[in-house]
Parts: sequence; structure tokens; C-alpha cells
Amino acid sequence: MKFSGLRLDLAMACGLLLIELAHGALAAAKKDAVLAAAQAARTAQLQLLGQVVNVDSGTGDIEGGRKAAAILIARLSALGMTVDSIPAEEPGLPENTVATLTGHGKSRILVIAHIDTVFGPGTAQRRPFRSDDKRAYGPGVADEKGGVVEGVYALQILHELRFSNFGKIVFLIETSEERGSPGTRDLISKLLRDADVELNLEPGDLPDTLTVWRKGNVTFRIDVKGRAAHAGIAPQDGRNAALELIHQISGLDEFPKSGPGLTANLTLMSAGTRANIIPEDASAQVNVRARDKTGFDNVEQVLRKNADTTVIPDTKVTVVRGEGYPPLPSNPATDKLAARAQRIYTGIGRTLLTGGNGGASESALAADAGIPALDGLGPVGGGFHSDQEFLELDTVTPRLYLLTMLLMDLGVSPPR
Repeated sequence: MKFSGLRLDLAMACGLLLIELAHGALAAAKKDAVLAAAQAARTAQLQLLGQVVNVDSGTGDIEGGRKAAAILIARLSALGMTVDSIPAEEPGLPENTVATLTGHGKSRILVIAHIDTVFGPGTAQRRPFRSDDKRAYGPGVADEKGGVVEGVYALQILHELRFSNFGKIVFLIETSEERGSPGTRDLISKLLRDADVELNLEPGDLPDTLTVWRKGNVTFRIDVKGRAAHAGIAPQDGRNAALELIHQISGLDEFPKSGPGLTANLTLMSAGTRANIIPEDASAQVNVRARDKTGFDNVEQVLRKNADTTVIPDTKVTVVRGEGYPPLPSNPATDKLAARAQRIYTGIGRTLLTGGNGGASESALAADAGIPALDGLGPVGGGFHSDQEFLELDTVTPRLYLLTMLLMDLGVSPPR
């Protein structure tokens, strides 16, 4: 009996070993297939990136936004996705694109990217897409058109490999992220209610870093009302709104202008109508970044207190708090997602770091709604919001592999 039991135990152990080996072989085959597909896609991926970068789509450029979206919609529709153009929730913005891929599993994955940039019409013509041995350049090449195109090709690889072990993947390409998503807030909230996880295709940071925390942002507007007067004949009759505005702005000196914590920076300022008139009106905008929501309240308290004390008599100061993104705080759900991504990246011999920055994104809305979120999954870049913006070419294929494998992994096993 003992011998028979030993043989039975040995047979069971061998069977389990064969199952583990089979699973390991399947996992290795999947990894190899995805990597090969990502490598094969590189040339076409960069061509599509150049095509999209060469279309101006600054926030509020309706014609440009629609033109860029049309290029992407054609690609997504060819993959059998259901593609809808959703009107923006604020006037003066192009439609948002929602592409849905339905599978045979249960997990619900929301992928978010934005096609709008901070650059005005004519920028792409002045400095079109170009590349050298190491980097690609152009308006929005990394923030965030590189991520948008990566998302398209990750979905294409899933299609080519006939992977459908997920409930659905929803790809939102929005058009107003650079202004705090005023045209998509309700839409994002709706999509999050039907999602198990959110992945964001903002660019990765140097050298090869995922974003696991972000500062939130709020912009405050300071308006001063004074009194106009002839600057030469009767300046004493005027009440200089510009001078009062300078006084109000000086009250922000107590807040840091840079660093890992709270920052408050003057970004826009205007006053007056003519050089020979004491300015009756003056206005400024102050952009505040904070890792904790209480930071915004602290700045608002100071601004409103300053508004009660004017140095130019008979002027009135008004402070308006705008709507921005909440912070994406360090949290266990994001850390677990980052750990998954790091394991995947290790499989191709690369090291994935984690970090954070002062740039806000939609992932903060996901985390605020209690949905696990991971950010900075696009190709690595730098020089954002400037004419020095670039994308690191040696991260294009690895990041495409990472996103595709992460979609597969989350499709089979969504976050709890």
C-alpha cells in the first residue's frame, strides 16, 4: 500500500510539474509573441506618430482636433472597435473619442490619453515632426501624442494575436486635458463607474519612470477694478488697478515657486487698454500645484485675506478659484499596479523606476473615485510644453510591449 501510495503521489507531482511547465511555456510564448509584434510595429508606429504630430491640435482648435482624431478613428475602427465621437461638455472644443473593444472575459479596463497640446495653430508647420538617432521632436510628440499612438498599437497587437480574455477595453482620447479636462469631466466620471482599473498614457519620465503620484492643480484668477483717468492731465483722478494687482501678487511670496511640495506661480497677467490711460482693470492668474488638497485651501485663504487689504484706495479685488485636477496621492492600489508593470518590464531585461511630478492628469480623477490607476505609461519624454519637447526613441518599443502585456495581465486578473 505504501508503494502504491508513493507511486500515486509521484504521478500527481509529475502531473503538476507538467502543468506548471506548460503554463510557463505558454507564458514565454506569449511574451515572445508580444515582443516580436512590438518590434515589428516600430516603423509604422513612428510613421503614424509623425502624421499625428504634424496636425496642430492645441486645446480649443476644433478643426485640428477633429483632423487628428479622424486619423486615429480610422485605425481603431479597422480593429473592430466600436468608436463614438462624444460632444465636448464645454463650447469651443472638439469631440472626444471613445473606442470600445469587447472581449470574452470579465475585467473592465479604461485607458485614457489626450490629443490636445499647448501649442497654437501653425506650430507644426514651423517645427514639424523630426527625429535623429536618439530622439523624436515636434509639438506634442511626447505630451501626449506618443502615448496616444502607443495605445492604438497596443490594441492592434491584441487584435493580431486574437487576445480577448477581458470584458472590455475602453480607450478614451480626450481633447481638453491641458485645461483640466473641462470638456470631459462628466464623461470620465461615467466611464470610471464601469471600470476596474485606469491606465494613463501620459509620457514616462527620464530615465524610464512610471508615474505613481502627481500633484493636483488649481488656477486662481485675481481681478482688480480701479478707475480710469488721463495719464497726463489728471492721473490723480485715477485708481491704478495694475499697481494694486502688483501688491496682491506680492502676497504670494510666502509660497515656494518650485520644489516637490506646494508651489504657486504667476502665469498670466494683463492690465490697461492704452498707454495714456491709468488702467481701470487688471487681472492675473496664479497656478497652484499641491500633493494634498489642503494646499489649495491654504493658498485661497491667503489670496482672499490679501484681497481685503488694498494699497490703492477705492480699488476692489476679486478672487476666483478655478476647477483643476485633484492630486494623485501615493497609495497601495497604484503601487500594486506599478509592481505588476515592473515584473513585466524585467522580463525583457529592463528596469522600470517609479516616481512622481507636478503635472496633473486624469488618473487623479480615477484615484479620487476609488479606481486603481497607473500613470506615465507612454514613451519616455521631456521638455514638455516647450519647443524643446522630445521623445526617447529607445523607449518606444519597450513601452509598447509593457502596455500590451499589462492589458493582457489585467484582462485575466483585474485589481481586487
